[in-house]
Amino acid sequence: MKKIALIAYDGELTCFAHVMLYALDFARKGYEVKVVIEGAATRLIAELIRPDAPFSNLFREMVDKDLLACVCESCAVKMGTFQMAQDRGLPIDGEMKGHPCLERFVNEGYEIITF
Repeated sequence: MKKIALIAYDGELTCFAHVMLYALDFARKGYEVKVVIEGAATRLIAELIRPDAPFSNLFREMVDKDLLACVCESCAVKMGTFQMAQDRGLPIDGEMKGHPCLERFVNEGYEIITF
């Protein structure tokens, strides 16, 4: 099975919407997919957890399908969304000096795509 890790850094909402669309599409087509929310993209959590926000339905679907690997701990703290992510039970990772380590994805055979 092909494995894809989508790493979202860009904090622009429509860019992240495409990351979610790609993740859901890959998953529907049988790929093993994981999304890492990093950098400025972590600030979008505040908007995406609101049920009436644009693209919140895609975010819920992505989380419900267990496609979200993690939210970067340091970046979420910096962007003011750490507590929101924690309160929603989103996976948070800071194993590499506060940031997720991508080596585990490489070691597990994931192709890494960044946005």
